[in-house]
Amino acid sequence: MLKRFCQYNLRIVALGVFSWSALLSSALFAENQRFAQVSPEYTLLFPRDYGAHPDFRIEWWYVTGWLETTDNQELGFQVTFFRTATGYHSDNPSRFAPKQLIIAHAALSDPALGRLIYDEKTMRSGFGLAYAREGNTDVKLDNWYLLRESDGRYVTEIHAENFAFNLSLMPTQAILLQGENGFSRKGPEINQASYYYSEPQLKVLGKVVHRGKTLEVRGHAWLDHEWSSEILDRRAEGWDWVSVNLNDGSSLMVFQIRSKTGGKLWANATRRDAKGRVTYFRSDQVEFSPKRTWKSPHTKAVYPVEMRVRVGDTEWRLVPLLDDQELDARSSTRAVYWEGAVTVFQDRRRVGRGYLELTGYVQPLKL
Repeated sequence: MLKRFCQYNLRIVALGVFSWSALLSSALFAENQRFAQVSPEYTLLFPRDYGAHPDFRIEWWYVTGWLETTDNQELGFQVTFFRTATGYHSDNPSRFAPKQLIIAHAALSDPALGRLIYDEKTMRSGFGLAYAREGNTDVKLDNWYLLRESDGRYVTEIHAENFAFNLSLMPTQAILLQGENGFSRKGPEINQASYYYSEPQLKVLGKVVHRGKTLEVRGHAWLDHEWSSEILDRRAEGWDWVSVNLNDGSSLMVFQIRSKTGGKLWANATRRDAKGRVTYFRSDQVEFSPKRTWKSPHTKAVYPVEMRVRVGDTEWRLVPLLDDQELDARSSTRAVYWEGAVTVFQDRRRVGRGYLELTGYVQPLKL
C-alpha cells in the first residue's frame, strides 16, 4: 500500500506517508471480524479510557471552543485527532506495517477574515513520530499533539501552515457520559453505536499565532472522545451535531443522523444542568429545524448554518459566528463538512456558545 515505496527517500519512508484513498480501496473494511465491537455491558473506566483503543476501527479526540483575545476579539477553534485501525497486515510484526493511521485536523474561525482557515495531517503510527497511546490521552502527529496531564489538564499544540496555537484546557466539571453509561446509539440497530464521553466547560488559556501576531487568549471549550468499529446505518447520509457550553454552567449535546431519503433516521441528546443533574432524550424528543442556509462557493454544498434545535420542551436557536466554516478534508478522511462556532439563543437572549457540525451535505458520509 505504499505509494511506490522505492521512489521515496529514507526520511519519507520513516515518516510513513501513505495514500489514504489507497488504503480505503483495499480490503480494509471487509475485515470487520478483526475489530472489537461495542457492547452496552461495558463500563467505562478512567484513566484507562482516556487513552487509545487500538482494537476498534476508528477513534477520535475532538476539541472545539471559543476564544477571546485581550482586545475582545472572538475566535472559534477546533482540533481533532483521529486514530484508525486499517485491518491491513494486522499480524505483521514489522514496525513498518501500516496497522494504525493517525489523522489530525485543526482550524480557526476568524470573523475578521470572514472564513475558516484550517490544516490537516496524516501519518501512519510509528517511530515516535505519530501515535495514540493507551492508558491516557496522549496523541501526537509530527509537531501536533494533545496530551492529558496528571492534574487532568489537557494541553494541545498545533503548528499549521497559516496559524498556530498552544492551549491549556482545565476541566471544571466531571466527565459527562453520553448515552447509557457511555454506550451511545447511532442508529436503530444495537451494533450501530460508540463508546462516548464528553468534558464540557473546559477553561482555556493560551496563545494563538495568527496574521503575524501572537495573541493571548482565554475561553471555554468542549472535548469529546469516541470510539467504535461500526457507526452509521447504510441508509444514513450524514449527521447534524452540536455541543453547547451554556452561560449558567450547564451543558448540552444534541445530534441527529439524517436518512438518504430525507428526514431523521436517529437522534439523541444529553443535557446536564448547573446542579449536575443529567437528562437523556430519546430520538422522538429531538428535532433540528433549518432556518437559514449558506451555499459554499468552494464545493457548492448547501448547509443549514442557522438552526432551531428542540430537545424535549425546550428550544434553542443556533447562529453561526460566520458562514464560511467549511472544512474540505477529502485528502485525509475523504469527507467535507461544515464545522463552526455558533452562538446559542433562547428567545432573544444569548445563553451560550458552542460548535455545530454538519456532515454528508456534499456526498453521503462513509466511515
